[in-house]
Amino acid sequence: MTGIDESGRGALIGPMVIAGVTIPKANEKKLKKLGVKDSKLLSPKRREELYGKIEKLSTNISIMRVQPCKIDNYRAMGINLDKIEAMRMAQIIDITSNGSIYIDSLTNNPKKFKQLVVSFLQNKSADLICENYMDESVPVVSAASIIAKVERDRAIEELKKEVGFDFGVGYSHDARSIQFVEKLIKDTKGNLPEYIRKSWVTTETLLENSLQRKLKDFIFGKKEECKE
Repeated sequence: MTGIDESGRGALIGPMVIAGVTIPKANEKKLKKLGVKDSKLLSPKRREELYGKIEKLSTNISIMRVQPCKIDNYRAMGINLDKIEAMRMAQIIDITSNGSIYIDSLTNNPKKFKQLVVSFLQNKSADLICENYMDESVPVVSAASIIAKVERDRAIEELKKEVGFDFGVGYSHDARSIQFVEKLIKDTKGNLPEYIRKSWVTTETLLENSLQRKLKDFIFGKKEECKE
């Protein structure tokens, strides 16, 4: 059986990570005993601890990092985020397909999302079960959720070392992440690096606000002597 989940769908900075975890059916109870659950309910330290234990129970782990520049390129071609995720999940399924495949639906319409994944599959007969909140109810999906989250956290830490700045978690709700992007916009004059998701609405808003500030400074910054 295989579980598939993602981390970083709504990220402003860094990659989206999709993970697939395959285990023998007999190991499902062992996953439960480990206490696997939705990665958001676990501390970073606990996720790291469980990562190694999940590896030992798995016959295969597949990880795909989808970089922001790749997402931007797809979206420029009219391929939305749902399709991007479905494409990558289908690749994992075709590579690791083994028994039933459990997918945590990324939309409010699991049936439609399942059809989207199937449309990209080579093996159209794969046994797919796609529902919302499976990371909370199916241990192998919880395991995939943990793997995806740990891999994204690692990618973010790698990026922080590369840029020499702690920009937080890389999501729009993080003030440090927003401040970092605003600084990049100023320093690069809007030519943002590839690790920033430029097609994301938050980025577009920050770029627009920066342009408006520049126009305001240009217009009101010019002071002319008042003549009677």
